[in-house]
Amino acid sequence: MNIVQLNDSLAVSGQIRPEDLREIAAAGYAIVVNNRPDGEEGGQPASAEVEAVARELGLEYHHMPVTAMDFPGPDFEAFTDLLDDPGQPVFAFCRTGTRCTNLWVSSREVDELDAAVSTAQRLGYDLGMAANYLARK
Repeated sequence: MNIVQLNDSLAVSGQIRPEDLREIAAAGYAIVVNNRPDGEEGGQPASAEVEAVARELGLEYHHMPVTAMDFPGPDFEAFTDLLDDPGQPVFAFCRTGTRCTNLWVSSREVDELDAAVSTAQRLGYDLGMAANYLARK
């Protein structure tokens, strides 16, 4: 598991396994967000499996799946509401961390957007989904 810190209150990662949640909890994350649809790829753990372990460890868990086809998805506003509280750090995951990063960039206010884009690009994320969304806004 490769945890990438985007800001003080959000980190992203590629697909995790239920057993990774102990490390996530120990690192101080309070909320786990799964931005990946169930069954997207063979061998991927079901959201319910991840959720059961997260809740067992006292973590708040949200399944907010999104794909490139429906980006930013029906849960975008709820996802945005979870961000920016350093007292409740969020760990979000998808297949590679790219969707989560695009959601974060897309959620930024105008005065924070350039810095978010710069951070994401420096970390090597493709921001095509965010660019398409922001162009339509």
